[in-house]
Amino acid sequence: MTNKIKLLIVDDHAVVRKGIQNLLEEEPNIEIVGEASDGLEAIEKVKNLKPTIVLLDLTMPQMSGFEVAKILSDKHPATKSLIFSMHNNPEYMVTSVENGAMGYLLKDTSKEEILKALESVSAGNKYFPPTVSAMIIDGLLAQRKQKTTPKLKNTSLFAKISKKEREILKYITEGMSSQEIAEKLSLSVRTVSNHRANILRKTDVKNTAELVRLAVE
Repeated sequence: MTNKIKLLIVDDHAVVRKGIQNLLEEEPNIEIVGEASDGLEAIEKVKNLKPTIVLLDLTMPQMSGFEVAKILSDKHPATKSLIFSMHNNPEYMVTSVENGAMGYLLKDTSKEEILKALESVSAGNKYFPPTVSAMIIDGLLAQRKQKTTPKLKNTSLFAKISKKEREILKYITEGMSSQEIAEKLSLSVRTVSNHRANILRKTDVKNTAELVRLAVE
């Protein structure tokens, strides 16, 4: 008989956690052992509950999903991270893998896709839906290509941006939208958008995906 997949659900929105629980609680091969609303709580619960898989949101208080995945990969390798995000962005998918995550799912995916992903990750395999696999490959190829070309002087580029722009850049790399950043920093969406435009101009990059890649490097 196959051992049950012990699942910890991590998301800062209670309605999302409850929705996943309602979706999966009747599945015979899945045991939902707990939930957490932020990264720090997630790490503490992993220590005590020892889940098989952590279904992990990217944008959360305390620390990002990237950071949580990295810590779990380094300190709790028996527990696998499966990113569950609203962001259909190849840069985030590649960064998730680099930080130790075993897969990436979009929040609008079907129940069947979630179950398939959980089973695959539980078996020790990486999982990405077919619809995003090509994007992941493209992202990896782009990163590899960049490593073979002369590196940009990242330090001098980012020295040009202000303290507030650095704070906004941090949230951009965590996958937050302008609306989410505005709410986080008590700013208007227009102000955040202006800061984003200034960051792109000062770092001389063409788009947000390129900016994230540069910042991660």
